Amino acid sequence: MGGKNQGNYTIPCLTLHQPWASLLVHGIKRVEGRSWPASVRGRLWIHAASKVPDTATIKAMEDFYREIYAVDGISDLKFPEHYPVSKLLGCVELVGCIKCEELVCWEGLPEGVKLEGQTVFCWLCEEPRKLVVPIEMRGYQRIYNLERKIYEEAVRGLCPIEAPSPVKFPLPDPQDPLSLKPGFLASNHDCSKITKVAESRSLDAAIAGAGSCYTVLKKEEFPILSNPRRRYACFD
Repeated sequence: MGGKNQGNYTIPCLTLHQPWASLLVHGIKRVEGRSWPASVRGRLWIHAASKVPDTATIKAMEDFYREIYAVDGISDLKFPEHYPVSKLLGCVELVGCIKCEELVCWEGLPEGVKLEGQTVFCWLCEEPRKLVVPIEMRGYQRIYNLERKIYEEAVRGLCPIEAPSPVKFPLPDPQDPLSLKPGFLASNHDCSKITKVAESRSLDAAIAGAGSCYTVLKKEEFPILSNPRRRYACFD
């Protein structure tokens, strides 16, 4: 059955505001931020909420991703042409969930991915797929089960995405995606050796703009770090 549930997830779905929903499904956004840990692993369907994003929010988030991708030398980002609302957009593979301070400790990850960790918990997303034709539907808070009828229609309309810089998160145990839990990375890596991202006014401005957008739309659900570079300084 679709709609609300008590955690018995068979076809898990998450509703996000735009432009975050489309950025995730298009493979630009690789880390989904939450104030609560992910209770599922595997395929997670992404639905866009009904709130129409304003031009300033779209610009701020696109600027944010331009800047963090530029840190890794990627400058040819292609953003979605449209940000539809009240529609099922596609899905991602949710492979793990860690805290933001653990994300920045993770050796081997691109620096731009680490900069996506702007919230308490970071949901690690891979293999984005989008629907050729988004499906209109209503959403719910937190994770809920996608209605079976919608699911059966959606799986027939999925197509792979050519992400600008896809990431395969190096899970501690590839045979057990549940093995990546908050606390693992911090206890197994020397965070004092993290390479700091070069100072950049444009990067700071983009991070601050993204933080403002999160604060306005998700003030309670997305507690942003007050200092955009705090997560790099806290291990000095």
